[in-house]
Amino acid sequence: MKPRGLRERLAAGESIICGEGYMWELERRGYLQSGVFTPEVVLDHPERVSNIHEEYVHAGSDIVEAFTYYGHREKMRVIGREDELENLNMAALRMAKEVAVKHGCLMAGNICNTNLYDPDDPKIIEKIREMFKEQVEWAVKGGADMVIGETLSDLGEAKLALEAIQKYGNGMPAVITLACYFYDKTTDDVPIPQALRELELLGADVVGINCGRGPATMMSLLRECRKACKGPLAALPVPFRTTEKERTFHSLTDPLSGKRCFPSDLGCMTCNRTDIRDFAREARQIGVQYIGLCCGSLSSLLREIAIEYGRSPPSLKYAPAVGLNVFTGKHATRRAALCAARVMGLEDPA
Repeated sequence: MKPRGLRERLAAGESIICGEGYMWELERRGYLQSGVFTPEVVLDHPERVSNIHEEYVHAGSDIVEAFTYYGHREKMRVIGREDELENLNMAALRMAKEVAVKHGCLMAGNICNTNLYDPDDPKIIEKIREMFKEQVEWAVKGGADMVIGETLSDLGEAKLALEAIQKYGNGMPAVITLACYFYDKTTDDVPIPQALRELELLGADVVGINCGRGPATMMSLLRECRKACKGPLAALPVPFRTTEKERTFHSLTDPLSGKRCFPSDLGCMTCNRTDIRDFAREARQIGVQYIGLCCGSLSSLLREIAIEYGRSPPSLKYAPAVGLNVFTGKHATRRAALCAARVMGLEDPA
C-alpha cells in the first residue's frame, strides 16, 4: 500500500523525521572522499548506500532521501565523471525507492547548492536552472514522492530550486532548507526568518534550516523563524557542539590542540545523545514539525530524535539498558561495582 504523502501527514499535524547526512557518514566509513564530497559511492559501492538507507529507517526516519547531494553537473565535472551523471542519479533514486517501498516510507529526490550562484550573471543563473531541471526530472522519473532542496545559502538560489521543483516536479511537495553561515542572514544578505517566509509564500511545503549550525546555535534562530513562518518548519542541524563563539561546524577548534577541526577532525566535537534529545525536545516544544540531522548524522543520534518525538523505531529494541550493565547495573557484583567506582573516579561503594 502506498504511504500517505507528505502534505497529508503535515495537514494532519504529524511530525516528519528525515534521516540524511549520508555524505559524512560514508566518508567516515571509508567510501567517500573528504574535500570534494561527491557521491560516486552510489556507482562504486551501491550496497553501502542501501545499507545506510536501511539503517536510518531502522532508527526512525520517515523519509529515504536519494543520495544525489552534489550529484549535479558542476560537482561531477570536478572529478571527471560528468558523463555518468544520469546513471548516478537514477541509481540513487532506484536504491532509495526500493528501501522506501520495503518499509512504507516516503522517497525524496534531492537538489542542493551548486556553489556557482551569482545574481549578476545571467549565464550562471541559466546554468543553475538547467542543473536543477535535469535532477528534478530524474526524480520524477525515479518515482520520488517529494523533492528536497537543501543547504542553499543564497535566497536567490533557493528560489531557483523551488522554481524547478514546482515547474518540473509533476506537483510533488517541495522542502526547502537554508544553510546559515553568517549572522542569521543568507549570503545574499536577507535575514533567515524573512527568507524562509518568502519561500513559504512562494509555495514551499516546508521551509527551514539545515547544516552549518549545531543544535546549540540553531535553536535561537529557529525560534525567530517560527515567529515569521506560518506553515511547517524544518530543523536539521549538524550534530556538533557549536558555540556562540564558533557558530558553525566549519569554525570549530579542537579544545586540546586549538587547531581547526573542519573537515577531517570533527569527531572530538560530536554531540552526545543527551545533546540531541535536549534539542529535539525543545524543537518539538516550539513547533518544529520536520526534523532530522545533517552532516555527521549517526543512526544512534537519529533514534534519540525519534524517541523524543514519540516514536518507537525498530532500533528502540537496542536502546541502552544501563540497569543491566555488568559494572553499574542492579545485578552487578560487589567486586564489579568496586572496580567500576575506581575506574570512574567515584567513591568506593560501601
